[in-house]
Amino acid sequence: PALNRERLHVEVEWLIHLSAHRVVPGAPVLSSEEEEYLRGVVSSFGAAEIAELAEIERRTVHDVKAVEYFLKARLAAAPSVLGEDTVLPSVSELVHFACTSEDINNLSYALMVRGAVEQVWLPAARSLVSDVAAMAREYADQPMLALTHGQPATPTTLGKELAVLAHRLGRQVRRVEGAEYLGKINGAT
Repeated sequence: PALNRERLHVEVEWLIHLSAHRVVPGAPVLSSEEEEYLRGVVSSFGAAEIAELAEIERRTVHDVKAVEYFLKARLAAAPSVLGEDTVLPSVSELVHFACTSEDINNLSYALMVRGAVEQVWLPAARSLVSDVAAMAREYADQPMLALTHGQPATPTTLGKELAVLAHRLGRQVRRVEGAEYLGKINGAT
């Protein structure tokens, strides 16, 4: 489900990009309401849409083509939501325009990884750093022996050692926060 939602997301944003930047001569520019409608197709992608997409894929026997047909069906249905003046049905042939399945897939995977890191991993990692830092303050005066080569060596405190760990973990979290999530869209050229 997440991969197909991201595929749909990429197809929608590509269609909006083509319109906004007038890439295709003569193609209409989408209104903000039409762009909102398209983005709503992505945000409302749930169990019923997953089942519908699976049925389309059974016919097409092609995962990305099924997403394309799914989006085209939403464009055809737009007048029932936006009124008969919408241009969305007329941009149907711009869906997937100049794209390959690989363009859609690699961008979708990058978006999925970014979402997992930013929405799941980073919050958990930040919470861990915060918890370890709190433990460092709590145990600031708790004495312990530090080890060197597995042997007791020098006195330290549990708090100091936990503070070092929190600092090192925080440094790694900052590195992950700065990560770039790259993809490419070369098109069928």
